Amino acid sequence: MSQGPERHAGSARNVVRGAVSGGVVQAGTVEGGVHLHGPSRQAVALPYRAGIAPPRAVAFQHRVYSPLLAEMLDRGGAAVPCADGPVRACVVSGLGGVGKTQLVLDYAERLWAAGEVDVWVWGAGSREAIVSGYARLAADLTGIEDHDPEHGAQRLLEWLATTTARWLVVIDDVQSPGDLRGLWPPATAGGRVVVTTRRHDAALRGPARRVIEVGVFTPEEADGYLRGALAGQPQLLGGDSDGVAGLARELGYLPLALAQAAAYMLDRNLTCAAYRGRLADRRRRLATLVPEGEGLPDEHRATVAVTWSLSFERADRLAPAGLAGPLLAVASVLDANGIPCGVFTAPEVLALLAAAARREVSGEDAVDGLGCLQRLSLITLDPDSRSRRVRVHALVQRATRDSLPPDRLAVTVRVAADAVSRVWPDIDGKTAVGQVLRGNLDALAEAGSQHLWEPDAHPVLFRAGRSLRESGALAQTRDYLHRLHTTATERLGRDHPDTLLARTNVALWRGYAGDPTGAVTAFEALLADYLRVLGRDHPDTLIIRDYLAYWRGHFGDLPGGAAAYEELLADELRALGPDHPDTLTARNNLATIRGKAGDAAGATAAYEELLPDLVRVLGPDHPNTLNTRANLARWRGHAGDPVGATAAMEEVLADYLRVMGADHPNTLTTRHYLAYWHGHAGDPTGAAAAYEELLADELRVLGPDHPDTLTIRHYLAYWRGHAGDAAGAAAAFEELLADEVRVLGPDHPDALTARCCLAYWQERARDRAGAAAVYEEALAERLRVFGPDHPDPLRIRAYRRERSTGDAPA
Repeated sequence: MSQGPERHAGSARNVVRGAVSGGVVQAGTVEGGVHLHGPSRQAVALPYRAGIAPPRAVAFQHRVYSPLLAEMLDRGGAAVPCADGPVRACVVSGLGGVGKTQLVLDYAERLWAAGEVDVWVWGAGSREAIVSGYARLAADLTGIEDHDPEHGAQRLLEWLATTTARWLVVIDDVQSPGDLRGLWPPATAGGRVVVTTRRHDAALRGPARRVIEVGVFTPEEADGYLRGALAGQPQLLGGDSDGVAGLARELGYLPLALAQAAAYMLDRNLTCAAYRGRLADRRRRLATLVPEGEGLPDEHRATVAVTWSLSFERADRLAPAGLAGPLLAVASVLDANGIPCGVFTAPEVLALLAAAARREVSGEDAVDGLGCLQRLSLITLDPDSRSRRVRVHALVQRATRDSLPPDRLAVTVRVAADAVSRVWPDIDGKTAVGQVLRGNLDALAEAGSQHLWEPDAHPVLFRAGRSLRESGALAQTRDYLHRLHTTATERLGRDHPDTLLARTNVALWRGYAGDPTGAVTAFEALLADYLRVLGRDHPDTLIIRDYLAYWRGHFGDLPGGAAAYEELLADELRALGPDHPDTLTARNNLATIRGKAGDAAGATAAYEELLPDLVRVLGPDHPNTLNTRANLARWRGHAGDPVGATAAMEEVLADYLRVMGADHPNTLTTRHYLAYWHGHAGDPTGAAAAYEELLADELRVLGPDHPDTLTIRHYLAYWRGHAGDAAGAAAAFEELLADEVRVLGPDHPDALTARCCLAYWQERARDRAGAAAVYEEALAERLRVFGPDHPDPLRIRAYRRERSTGDAPA
């Protein structure tokens, strides 16, 4: 054993014994009919050291946890006291491989070298080994050998309780809290106890004990370790500045993994970059990237994967038995940084657990199974986070996936995808849960992307695209949807319904990103393929015709869009019937395009006729019913009744708040229209105030760069101007224009509109020269984007003529 420097000459002996641990037994008690006289006599000279401690790691790192042991034990717990008195025992808990043993070894060696302990005992093992080790140690210390090891163990505890010697007992790698029942060393002024374990059970806590949760290296500690371990061959560090840091990051800063990776690199003369390349190869199992057997560094007893294998097995044996394994399998294909707990209680996961355990499994059972994994430090449960409740080390995930046969991995990936899809809210926008679920889908794709396309594209793939679009991340949405379409084409073929759906999403993105012309072109090509593959009356074909009509009208061809909707409505009435939701949607959209074409009264009448049918078919609280009520209020205002529009919008808002909540995007949109009609009803100051309140909520819910947030800023500036602050409106539009160009691009219709509004309010603020220059820029941009015959450039030209006569429009 590595003993460190001997402080005391003439040390009697250092006896290598078995595991040691203990519980408090007062002198004079009777155990099993054997009277333990106390205090026992001391039979060996001090200082005395027993047990086999491991060697110190070659590149040992002093860590943030090191001072904590000393603060707790050496200072009587002054820094972190227990409620029941000074700390006499520390339980060092954490995942296998985080360096618990090395931390405790460093602490023990420093105490021994400083002469602060007279007896240092190091041991580990099962309860049987602990008892036998105690008995042997009692014989050495007291000179009395008991034939019954249990009696000998109690004799040791009596000696520890009554001796004046200063002692330190280290019990390394305790497998179960039950192994220490009745065997904890006593809490005395001269005694210190340190236990290391992967367990996280409440039973490890007790009087005068504190638990230290040990995590992985910090990035700085990991960097120091790797540089120290590879110091003999510095060329392996490589010239890439990110080589060492990247390797540490990809190994999750786990000390054991870093040690074994360094040894593997030294054995094979691999640079950090080369090892990272092998690590990134998902065809390689984790067990193949560490030294074999005798080549393990620092006298490690097992590889990373084997180190955890016993933890996997023990967790699976804990009640409820048989659930921890499949739960960890599900966690292994999801995001290591956080998984919502609801994923593990989804019906699909419960069915997987029931099949594995061969019994009915409830959501409560699944939560208890997660607790079993936490008790073995295989996962971390964060009670303060709903969206990232379950966390797991990335290498634990990989070791778990390596143990899954291909058919079981395929099932696990599909079940996890089903569960993620199940817990995904209808609207998530920029909420934390949306970001977390998208991260979990990324992890699923990395763990087994092929299984998400067997036999068809999993619906969660499309849900993630919608989530990205709703979040306002236009560039990310574009890239994701194009990748989705490319993959669908490669895996399923050009005419597969899921490939066509992926193309549909790409076309929709173009429209939402401000390219209605591109959207029209894309939907025209799509419609030809849908007609060829699915036929004229297929519901999906009719949906494509709906999208095409919408974007035609949105592009500026309002008569063409209206005509397309009238044809579509006739076909949907024939193919689907008058009460089909798609037929009702077509009626809603036809009414909207009539209003945009200038027939506000006709749009109002169409909505009034549609609303009773929606209430009858879908119910009064259905989102489509509420949307139609909001549209009816809106077009009532455009038809010349802003006061009636305001009153109706207030009623709709009350129902949105009741049904969907304050932060739902539709609720926020309704508040936008309510503020708008307040202004048109003669209260521009009230409208501006309402938009200020709404903007604060949009920033909180959606973030500063979401298109809806930018829209609210537009109308806030608009109503500030109409409330009498033309200069403030011009300044606000100038700031808004810069942000819209940055977020949406210079050709987006909203950015083009903001440029015109900036010129208008500069004119109102008496900055005629500035307004003239901006109008020239706006006209040039509109001509470039839309062409000379589009209505927008024509309107700008007309306004320039009107402005030259001094007759500017309101």
